[in-house]
Amino acid sequence: MVQVHSTWFPLMDRNPQVFMDINKAKDSDFKKATIRLYHSSEQDSNLVLPVLE
Repeated sequence: MVQVHSTWFPLMDRNPQVFMDINKAKDSDFKKATIRLYHSSEQDSNLVLPVLE
């Protein structure tokens, strides 16, 4: 399984960007996230996974 997460607040639930019980997170626990997707031939974002048979 592959999961890619981000914060879509307020459209979706808030994500503190740290591993913790989200139900117990205080406002001070939430960290700013920077997400970059590269799409040039020199710096492209990709994910390569092996195929298991």
